[in-house]
Amino acid sequence: MFANRLTKNQKHLAKWRKRDKVSCYHLYDADMPEYALAVDVYESALQPGQCWVHVQEYEAPKRIDALKAQQRLQEAVQVIQEELGVTESDLFLKVRRQQKGTAQYEKLASEKTFYEVMEGGNRFWVNFSDYLDTGLFLDHRITRGMLTELARGRRFLNLFAYTGSATVYAARGGAITTTTVDMSHTYLDWARRNMQLNGFVDTTHEYIQANCIEWLQQAAGKHQFDLIFLDPPSFSSSKRMASTFDVQRDHVMLLKATMKLLTPDGVLIFSNNLRSFKMDLEAMMGFVFKDISRASLSRDFERNPKIHRCWQIMHRHG
Repeated sequence: MFANRLTKNQKHLAKWRKRDKVSCYHLYDADMPEYALAVDVYESALQPGQCWVHVQEYEAPKRIDALKAQQRLQEAVQVIQEELGVTESDLFLKVRRQQKGTAQYEKLASEKTFYEVMEGGNRFWVNFSDYLDTGLFLDHRITRGMLTELARGRRFLNLFAYTGSATVYAARGGAITTTTVDMSHTYLDWARRNMQLNGFVDTTHEYIQANCIEWLQQAAGKHQFDLIFLDPPSFSSSKRMASTFDVQRDHVMLLKATMKLLTPDGVLIFSNNLRSFKMDLEAMMGFVFKDISRASLSRDFERNPKIHRCWQIMHRHG
């Protein structure tokens, strides 16, 4: 049953992948309740035919027999290897638990092994072993493409930048400057390496290690940007932060602070992954909102429309 589902999903995505030249994609996401896994495939940018499979098991509820769950997982891993033709060393398995605070960014290992993949004509370093996530959020493939289309001649700001993939897309689209802000030195260095991998090495590209909320307050009145990408975590707490961040509670404050840095004709792309998120439009009356959530959802995520929410926000004129 599981093998059949993987084959069916591969067939369903085949034409789309060929047409859009998609080489890193979401193949399976708990389609069958018995196999509560997420399966992502990453093809090598350097070796045709070489691919790696990133498997995340959703933690089983306490009522499920642990031994039975373990047996089913082993069975699923074997099926994935056979169906996708990958060796054991090219499959990476993790358990995805409910993340609290900084847990989503904590290290799982320290292998420091990076692999080069391709997306949208850009190259990226991914890491399958050291963190829960690989360094490239596949559900934002279309959103990043939008940034390329909007970037020409614009000054670009990437907040909560993670590994800077959005910055690479904006630079590819012809942004005249890019500013990449993240609190993590590790991710900022990763962002710089992703930019270097694509030939973007000059001084028009700036990297700032800072708490984004504090930085926004300090930057008000000093900096202006024509295009901003804002993709905050749902919740965050850190040794470097005096308080917690909650996207539902704090989004109005965050958006208003960000809009102070946006030029009158600029565009802000705001997204988050909180499934229950509700935008407080009443508190944001001075701005024009366009919900682009559906438009930003690619074929491999259509079964999971709540994977992220996304808006295009501009200043209201007149």
